[in-house]
Amino acid sequence: MELVGIILAALVVFATCVLLFLRHRYNYWTRRGFPTIPNQRLLFGHVKGINTERHASYVTVENYQALKRRGEAFGGINVFVIPAVVLVDPEVIKTILVKDFSVFHDRGLFADPEADPLSGTLFALEGKAWRTLRQKLTPTFTSGKMKQMFGTILEVAERLRLHVDEHAHEGRMEMKDILARFTTDVIGTCAFGIECNTLKDPNSDFLKYGNMVFEQKVSTMIKVIFILLARGLSKRIGVKITDAGVEKFFMNLVRETVEYREKNNVQRNDFLNLLIQIKNKGSLSEQNEEQVGKGEEIGMTQNELAAQVFIFFLAGFETSSTTMNFCLYELAKHPDIQDRLREEINKAIAANGGQLTYDVIMGIEYLDNVINETMRKYPPLETITRTPERDYTIPGTTHVIPKGTMVQIPIYALHHDPDYFPEPDRFDPDRFKADVVSQRPPYVYMPFGEGPRICIGLRFGMMQVKLGLITLLRQFRFAPTEDTPDRITFEPKVFILTPNKGNYLRVEKI
Repeated sequence: MELVGIILAALVVFATCVLLFLRHRYNYWTRRGFPTIPNQRLLFGHVKGINTERHASYVTVENYQALKRRGEAFGGINVFVIPAVVLVDPEVIKTILVKDFSVFHDRGLFADPEADPLSGTLFALEGKAWRTLRQKLTPTFTSGKMKQMFGTILEVAERLRLHVDEHAHEGRMEMKDILARFTTDVIGTCAFGIECNTLKDPNSDFLKYGNMVFEQKVSTMIKVIFILLARGLSKRIGVKITDAGVEKFFMNLVRETVEYREKNNVQRNDFLNLLIQIKNKGSLSEQNEEQVGKGEEIGMTQNELAAQVFIFFLAGFETSSTTMNFCLYELAKHPDIQDRLREEINKAIAANGGQLTYDVIMGIEYLDNVINETMRKYPPLETITRTPERDYTIPGTTHVIPKGTMVQIPIYALHHDPDYFPEPDRFDPDRFKADVVSQRPPYVYMPFGEGPRICIGLRFGMMQVKLGLITLLRQFRFAPTEDTPDRITFEPKVFILTPNKGNYLRVEKI
């Protein structure tokens, strides 16, 4: 009995310590006199149900609207037990992303290239390593480079057309899967120089391992929370986020491809070719500001190269395919918009002598409007983040954001704010006519982010989205089926916006 009493007493002490810790954490912003939201949930803070019951976008909207109703330009929340700041006012957002970028140049994401090689991507790297890599990769994504890759993507788009044409007689098709296979083939070709052929083989390892990355496992969430709570310790013990199978597949694939190209002197107009040219001139982590300033050659190791190919693949295949999928869903639900877009596409191509070129697809204004409205309703990332490199006082206030605190810019919430986009659930490409855009505040529409860390691959992403849509709309008409939902809901366990059901559409050859 004495032992039982000791155990019970220990449990009571432990539970009391946990509750005191949580209470201390949940009073974090109140102690600092920072605007915040009351009524937190035990263990969850302000994000009850996130990534399990509800997609993060729904949770973020609730926090954003709660702060806005209270008249706050920003506010502190707790993501489980981790303090974070949500920005509400566009002027504050502009300050963080642009004016004071020198303080907020990092995203605050996990990056430990030594323990987890594929985490050392341009998207996640910080400080000097990020600036050096961004400088080296920027020439890869100019309009000139996009034109060089255009022919390659056009060939894959033709395979997409043939695939849809072959199955159009079936009446309806699940477009979400088909478009994911299309973009996988595009990125596989442009990033790896490999014919993935997932349009013919849906069981491709590319698609399998690519999809695994976007799954939000409970174990991964626990690791992320631990890293955010104890960054120094997590690096010392070598915590890894990337799945072992994913790492093995992509590291081996990149290594074998690079070795083959170097041995056989293979030259291609693709992303990997540029990386090979700058490989092995020194590790990015070893570069210093003096070298960069003098214009000295900056290189990268094999692991650093693999990480950049990896993020290019992930960012290109999933976000572009979901954008096209959401767009086709809306066009099927709005046949008048679909007909108008098809007419504008055909008119632009006819004016160019029937030739489909990079300049033609990038110059169709109504296509831009349709895609922009799609990404307003369904931005690939519902939130982007920044962290200050030092304690930061928000201009015009006495409120201090502590060094290293996660700052959230709630993209989805801004895109669905009726003050900026009336009737936000309505699909209306005319919101992006020049005269309408000029009446909106800046920094309320940011599907690719903003400032110096704006998505480096946005030109490539837009090119493949436009080419895929043009290829389909010129040949096929899309309409809803009995399985097409009135409103799309998102898969909670995937951190980007992706529907929780397939997109079954009726496909009719024109």
